Amino acid sequence: MQKLLALEDFSRLSYICGTEDSNIKSLQSFLGITIDIKPNGLLLNGSKEKIAKASKIISKMDDLAKEGVSLSQEDLASYLNNYNKDKDSNSLAKAKSKDGEPGIRVSSLKKKLVFPKTPGQKKYIEAIQKNDIVFSTGPAGTGKTYLAMAMAINFLLQKSVRRIILTRPAMEAGESLGFLPGDIHEKLSPYLRPLYDALYDMMDADVIEDNLETGVIEIAPLAYMRGRTLNNAFVILDEAQNCTAEQLRMFLTRLGFDSKAVITGDTTQSDLPGGTPAGLIEAIDILSKIKGIKLNSLGKKDVIRHPLIQKIIHAYESHYSKKRN
Repeated sequence: MQKLLALEDFSRLSYICGTEDSNIKSLQSFLGITIDIKPNGLLLNGSKEKIAKASKIISKMDDLAKEGVSLSQEDLASYLNNYNKDKDSNSLAKAKSKDGEPGIRVSSLKKKLVFPKTPGQKKYIEAIQKNDIVFSTGPAGTGKTYLAMAMAINFLLQKSVRRIILTRPAMEAGESLGFLPGDIHEKLSPYLRPLYDALYDMMDADVIEDNLETGVIEIAPLAYMRGRTLNNAFVILDEAQNCTAEQLRMFLTRLGFDSKAVITGDTTQSDLPGGTPAGLIEAIDILSKIKGIKLNSLGKKDVIRHPLIQKIIHAYESHYSKKRN
């Protein structure tokens, strides 16, 4: 069976096809059909059922293209990987914010549009919107830090907060800070790099530099939070699995009026010395029933990196489960 899928605006074709037609290739591989680019649209070849499915997916991609958003290969792979698992709540059409936009608009000069790609990520965003303190746990690649950063920028641009504070513990994973070259800021830079990476992916460098100079955006190690009161701020504590109980308690008591805090961590990848109590696990256990504090747990189905990452996480879970039994 063949079907010509006409596009309302052919200029959006590049958004749908992706870099070097990577999105088209992914769709062909996933659906088992062929897609040919024609002057007036896309020609789909395959079974009736598969063409119907392809039409729906491409239509949703076209809706995003209207917003000037091109799905990356990683975005599309994540969506397709979850497509058959939860068609309703995980569809691109359903992943919309309250104002009907297909995600969280970050109105920087890059015009970046971030949106939840799994039901777990959608619940994570809703938790941040509704609660002042959110704990987000889960394996690498689930978007814990990235989505928190998107929400922080969104709150700042809407003037819901006056500043963004990003922090994480400078935990030494097998290498001493004292042996690294440079002054204290240069020594700490590698530990804070993931926060910078997420920030620079959503805002232009000159905007970020201006905000860093004026203190609107602050990136600092956790030790610098002691003794402070953080009012009117969106605070993100990253890699909280490396916090001791005392450090996490100190951080949580820094939060002031009109502020939000998101604490992210992977409880399976702690670098704390053996025998040191995990502050993140303790804090979740003590605080999870308090109103205004929400625990959001992301799993391997929420991983949005390379498809192999889900399999790696599953393999490790199975391995350690067998050892415990």
